[in-house]
Amino acid sequence: MNAMPRPQPRPLSRDTAERIARAFLPGTLLGNRYHYYYARAKLRSDPLYPGVCEALRDAAGPLLDLGCGIGLLAHALHHEGIALRYFGVDNDHRKIASARRAADRAGLDDAGFETLDLSQALPPHRGSVAILDVMQFLQPQRQAEVVDALVGMLEPGSKLVIRTGLDDGSRSARITRTTDVFARLVGWMNAAPIHYPEAEMLKARFDAAGLRSEFSPLAGDTPFNNWLVVACRD
Repeated sequence: MNAMPRPQPRPLSRDTAERIARAFLPGTLLGNRYHYYYARAKLRSDPLYPGVCEALRDAAGPLLDLGCGIGLLAHALHHEGIALRYFGVDNDHRKIASARRAADRAGLDDAGFETLDLSQALPPHRGSVAILDVMQFLQPQRQAEVVDALVGMLEPGSKLVIRTGLDDGSRSARITRTTDVFARLVGWMNAAPIHYPEAEMLKARFDAAGLRSEFSPLAGDTPFNNWLVVACRD
């Protein structure tokens, strides 16, 4: 697999990250600020959202965000002026509750959120799809089923955008797995990583469906083996 020869995006600026993160502040002085601190740190350190926003800038919507967490992608799209109707799902009901509160506070009127376990079901959808840092929590067979289902959701002009670690035997892949295991131990994730997809598996399924796909590094200054995968129809 050859990486696309393009510069990696940078994380959001300190001011922008702070502005978005404020939507996750608690409503009371003694409320829990965990999601506020997480959002601020994530946006300032990870080029994920600038990279995904750039990939979706010319995509046709609506957008389904699978494994949306606290809904940071919706805020990043709004910041970039990308007006895609947004719907996010996640299997953690606490994160979905936080996502709804923050979206209301930020005035994201065209964003909705629901609780859903992707290992069991997918919502009906036609349009663009994002699945970010989620694939490793699915069994290999379920990964293939999900990719095929997401490909079937695409319409002309829409895109499938994946951010994932890849199973390539590298040192950065081992660091990625260790970090995901740690995230489960401290309670940020409610599942442990199962299997990181292989680039060859993804590309074979895109090719079989007649999609054009690009694989680009998207780790920034982090030590992780993160890649941005974008698939669309010519």
